[in-house]
Amino acid sequence: MSNSSRIGVIGGGAWGTALAQTAAATGNQVTIWAREPEVVLDINQHHRNELFLPGVPLDGALRATTDLAEIAALETILLVAPAQHLRTVTGQLSGTLKPGATLVVCAKGLEQSTGKLLGQILGETVPSARLAILSGPSFAADVARGLPTAVTLAAADPSHGHALAEQLSGRNFRIYWTDDLIGTQLGGAVKNVLAIAAGIVDGRELGASAHAALVTRGFAELRRLGEALGARTETLMGLSGLGDLLLTCGSPQSRNMSLGRALGQGKLLDEYLGSRRSVAEGVYTAAAVVSRAAELGVEMPVASAVHAIVDGKLTVDAAIESLLSRPLKPEA
Repeated sequence: MSNSSRIGVIGGGAWGTALAQTAAATGNQVTIWAREPEVVLDINQHHRNELFLPGVPLDGALRATTDLAEIAALETILLVAPAQHLRTVTGQLSGTLKPGATLVVCAKGLEQSTGKLLGQILGETVPSARLAILSGPSFAADVARGLPTAVTLAAADPSHGHALAEQLSGRNFRIYWTDDLIGTQLGGAVKNVLAIAAGIVDGRELGASAHAALVTRGFAELRRLGEALGARTETLMGLSGLGDLLLTCGSPQSRNMSLGRALGQGKLLDEYLGSRRSVAEGVYTAAAVVSRAAELGVEMPVASAVHAIVDGKLTVDAAIESLLSRPLKPEA
């Protein structure tokens, strides 16, 4: 457990609130920035976030604000805004951050319009900040309730990663650190796309054998892309890669798997997305993953099938048929 620090969290959704709760439980002074005034009011007056994390009592010391300048004044900031909004948020922070401030990216995805990793976006918008990535198998409700969770934290300087791990870890929130920023980001991004595929298999009732095959072949795609981008195999085999993939593809509590199940059951994408407040990042990351893979000459048939489905180019049945009719080849 770390000494008390002042920590800001940008994002008042379920994951941002859960991370704020964990950081506060270890004695840190934590302020959450939320876009919704009702969330700020609920946290400050009732110590709850019923809009995004219902039924979970929050630490009474947590504060919330709609003023981004309050967060910019802090030395450690957790960025939990959705991946596709990260450039806008960090652009607003540019020029107002404290010198040497640490920004910890806690979102998972690739920027749809550019295919860039989220750390690359920070390099462009807030180049003076110290960058870290937090990723791994973690459902917000589990973390907020203090259930045991282990994740990966990546920082270019191992001593910086170690210090952050000490600052953010708690008794039931265990952080392992690494200097492999690419691998840590990539695992969290690609698993969201693969979770949609796993959900489709589940929604179509194709069976446990098909689910296991899909997840395994999907992981092979992740490793191929990771190798092309310079990620370490051991990182992809760890918490932020295989661990997160198993969690996200194995439970309908996952937003991306839940979306895939709905598609597999014949529901329309727009209908599903319109009924949810939370973001299924895999919908937006799929295009970026497929684009980067094509640029690098990496074959990713499962991710490509997901992209074709969410982009309206293939029906679920046609995508399944295209995967099953692929030529036979060696496994490795």
